[in-house]
Amino acid sequence: MTAAIEPARSRWRLLWTPVGLMVVALAAMWAIEIIDTVALDSELQRNGIQPRRRVGLDGILWTPFLHADYGHIASNSIPMLVLGGLVAARGMRYWAGVTLTAAVVGGALTWLLGGEGNHIGASGVVFGYFGAILGAAIFERRIRAFGAALIALGFYSSLIAGLVPQDYVSWEGHLFGMAAGVIAAKAMAEPRPPPTEYPDDPEPWELDEPWLA
Repeated sequence: MTAAIEPARSRWRLLWTPVGLMVVALAAMWAIEIIDTVALDSELQRNGIQPRRRVGLDGILWTPFLHADYGHIASNSIPMLVLGGLVAARGMRYWAGVTLTAAVVGGALTWLLGGEGNHIGASGVVFGYFGAILGAAIFERRIRAFGAALIALGFYSSLIAGLVPQDYVSWEGHLFGMAAGVIAAKAMAEPRPPPTEYPDDPEPWELDEPWLA
């Protein structure tokens, strides 16, 4: 009995990790898109964020799981895993904080300030991860934060084009999602070590340059 329970516990522990939760979320997104397209005539898509409309306020919760078509969800899937994985390397609490901030704060800002229309897609969360990675490099100035930022920019610098105003694209969701990610990075930034304080003795290079005395 114990031998049978242990594999189940291991699978549960693996599932209850940032990467495991992202895989589950992606599976849910694809399942919703397939069901919506095949069986519901894309009816679920109408439940996105509709700025300043009361009926669209709950879209803040549903938007990351709704997409316009298979191409739309495919374009978000790999960046979500890669950028989310870079954020997840900081731990469950950090990943959860960035994810929730990107979804809720970014979604709320889109509802308040976004252009008219129906904003859907997980790209707000993807841009939130992108903003958090770049924000951590700025606020923390640590080697691992710079390394993650270089990887993110190396693979996904093209995301910056998604911040440019354009028709039929929720660039506001991108912009506010990224801003929310930066906010999360600032709020959870690790404190930088204090600068090294030197005694009043002459600097080492001065001892080697007697003509400066």
